[in-house]
Amino acid sequence: MATTRDPARETRDPARLATWFREVRQATEAICKPLATEDYVVQAMPDVSPAKWHLAHITWFFETFVLKPHARGHDPFNPQYEYLFNSYYNQVGPQYYRPHRGLLSRPTVAEVYDYRRSVDDAVRLLLERADERLFERVEPIVVLGLHHEQQHQELLFTDLKYNFGINPLRPVCQQREIPIGKAAPPMSWHAYQGGIVDIGWDGNGFAFDNESPRHRALLRPFKLGSRLVTNGEFMEFMRDGGYSTPQLWLSEGWATVRVEHWEAPLYWERHDGEWWSFTLAGMRPVDPHGPVTHVSHFEADAFARWAGKRLPTEFEWEHAASREPLRGNFAESGVHHPVPATGDGHGLEQLFGDVWEWTASAYLGYPGFRAPEGAIGEYNGKFMMNQMVLRGGSCATPESHIRVTYRNFFPPHARWQFMGIRLADDA
Repeated sequence: MATTRDPARETRDPARLATWFREVRQATEAICKPLATEDYVVQAMPDVSPAKWHLAHITWFFETFVLKPHARGHDPFNPQYEYLFNSYYNQVGPQYYRPHRGLLSRPTVAEVYDYRRSVDDAVRLLLERADERLFERVEPIVVLGLHHEQQHQELLFTDLKYNFGINPLRPVCQQREIPIGKAAPPMSWHAYQGGIVDIGWDGNGFAFDNESPRHRALLRPFKLGSRLVTNGEFMEFMRDGGYSTPQLWLSEGWATVRVEHWEAPLYWERHDGEWWSFTLAGMRPVDPHGPVTHVSHFEADAFARWAGKRLPTEFEWEHAASREPLRGNFAESGVHHPVPATGDGHGLEQLFGDVWEWTASAYLGYPGFRAPEGAIGEYNGKFMMNQMVLRGGSCATPESHIRVTYRNFFPPHARWQFMGIRLADDA
C-alpha cells in the first residue's frame, strides 16, 4: 500500500513531535503572510470561514483538547474563545453561529496571533516536560491536532480563493506561475480484475477514525481512466448542451443547475468569447489541457453520463491507488492550482494531488465503525449523511497529510474546493 511520511510517528519522541508541531504551525501562518488585515475578516458565504477564524479555531483545538485536560494549572487565554471558536463540538459547549463568523471584528488579527503564540508556547512546554506516561496520553491528540491543522491549511487556500473571487477587482492572493500544458495525453484505460479486496487503514501511521475498520469489499471487474478529465473535455460537454440536458442530471442536480443558473465550473467567466478562470494568482485563461476543477458531484456525474462512463466507487479508487506511488502536485509545489498531465506513461496519472476526485460512493461508516468516546468522536462520524466521498488530495493538500485510505467528504452541490473528475467504467 502506498504510504506517506508521518513525521511524528517515525519515532515516538517528544522533541520530534515538538519540531513537527512548530513546522505545521509556521506553515499555516505562511499561507496568511500575503494578506492585508482586511483580508482576514471576509466571509463571502456560510460554507467558508474568515482566515482569522481558521487561525483561532485550530489554536482553540490544541487549547481545548491538549492543554485544558493535560497541562496542570493551564490558564485559558480568553474564556470567551471557547464559544467563539468552537466549530461543531456540542460536548464542549455552544458555538457561535457559523454564517456570522465574518461579522467578528474582534478579537483583532493581532490578538488572534497573540493567542496562537500563547498556546504554542504552552504546548511546547507541555511536550518538553511530559514524562513517559503523560506523553503517551497527549501524543495521539497532538498528532490529531496537527492533521486537523493541515486540513485547515487546505481550507485556508480554498476559502481565501472564494473570498477573493467574489471581489469584482479579482485581486491576486498569491503571485504564482501556473504551468500551461501543451497537449493532454490521450485517455487510456487501466483494467482491474476486481474480486475480494482489502479496504481501509492498515494500522501503520496516522489515520482518521473514518478510515477504519479495515474490511473486505467485493468489486466487479472495472476500468479507470489514465488521467483526470481536462478543461477542454469539459468544454465539449458544455458546447454539447450539457448544462441544458436534464437527462444527464440527477434530479437534485438538475434542480440546482436551474436555481443557481450554472453554465460552467465555479470561477469561469467569459471574456470576448473566451473562458477565463479566477485563480489564487488572479484571472487566467482556462488551459484546455489542465484538469477541470471546482465542479460539484452533480456536474461530475452529469459529465460521466455524457461521456458514456461513470464515476468510480471509493473502493475501486482505493484498490487501484494502493498499487501506485504517492506522488503528485501538492501544496508544497507552491503552484496551488491543478497542472496538466505529463503523459509519462507510468500508471495512473494525477491520482494524488491536483484535484480531489469525486466518487460514486456516499459517505458512510465502514462495517463495524464506531465513533470514539467524548467530543473527539464528533470529528467525522456525525457527518455520515448527505455527503459524497472524494479521494486523492489536491494542489492545496500538504503531502504529509494524504494517504491512500484518506476519505474526504462534501455535499454533492459543493464546488469551492479543488474538486475534479476521473472516469470509470465496467470492464
